[in-house]
Amino acid sequence: MRDLPSSPVDQPADDPVLRRILRAAGIPQAGRFRAKAGWTSRAWVGEEHVVRRGDGRFRDAYAHEAAVVGLLRGSAVPHARHLAHGVGPDGPWYVSARLPGRTLQEAWPGAGRAERRAMIESLGSALRALHRIPVPARLRPPWLADALAGGPWPAFHPPVLRGLRRLIETARRRPGQDSRLLSDADAWARERLGLFAEDVPCLVHGDLHGSNVMVDRGRVTGLIDFAEASAQPADVELDTLLRWCARSAEYPAAPGGPVLEAGSLAEVPAWLHSAYPELFAAEHLRARLDVYDMHEALALLVHHPDPEVRAAVPGRIALLLSGHSHLDRLLP
Repeated sequence: MRDLPSSPVDQPADDPVLRRILRAAGIPQAGRFRAKAGWTSRAWVGEEHVVRRGDGRFRDAYAHEAAVVGLLRGSAVPHARHLAHGVGPDGPWYVSARLPGRTLQEAWPGAGRAERRAMIESLGSALRALHRIPVPARLRPPWLADALAGGPWPAFHPPVLRGLRRLIETARRRPGQDSRLLSDADAWARERLGLFAEDVPCLVHGDLHGSNVMVDRGRVTGLIDFAEASAQPADVELDTLLRWCARSAEYPAAPGGPVLEAGSLAEVPAWLHSAYPELFAAEHLRARLDVYDMHEALALLVHHPDPEVRAAVPGRIALLLSGHSHLDRLLP
């Protein structure tokens, strides 16, 4: 759920959709806002408030986000204060307080190495605080619960391991799939699922990359967009984060948006490890991360609407089965 860079100028709050949301939230309709578009939402950034309107694909996503942000109240986790949310004639909406600074994705190109390291070390501290928040063991976004129960997949969410073999069985029922490859993937998964038997779930953000972290003057001012937050093993957080580091070109703020220079994030894993070594402390970490990556690959194979994306997945699965992935460049 990523945002586009903002429009170049602020405008008065005269957009009728924005005005209706501000009225519903009980917020004065004065001031200037900067419009932003995104993958799944539209947003307006004001001097004090950020207003988002969803496209309706994610059932109760904003209600879930509000509940998660409520868990953070009074904690050491930097986050945007929730002000109001609801569903109106224009769809679901969410209003939060504006955080200082800009996204890590936007700040990265102009930052020097020392500032980059400081931002990542600050991120490590924020994540440690997040993972210490008490959380219900089965916390899931409602739209994710729907997907795991066999409904539509509106997003390629963080891995939920109990769904891994179900994805394999679903793929086997699809025409044109390589049955031998899927049988190998099933055997591979069965050998590794025991690695997670003793896990204790914690609160994870679930979609951690540069567009969902706010920074200012070398520190994180807030983690944003908790629509995918859930109770998961802490190292699930590394799944998206390390993929962003290795494949930055796949993470524009929105389709067609600017991307970070290839290789510019190569030092992020080491800096994050220095700040939050416990995140990397699980036994057989690389094998665990490979299982998370296999989950996403299978989800793309079964559910992605673009046939070109689906066609590329068997090669990715075969690479994982051979012991290789994008992590080769980031982890031993």
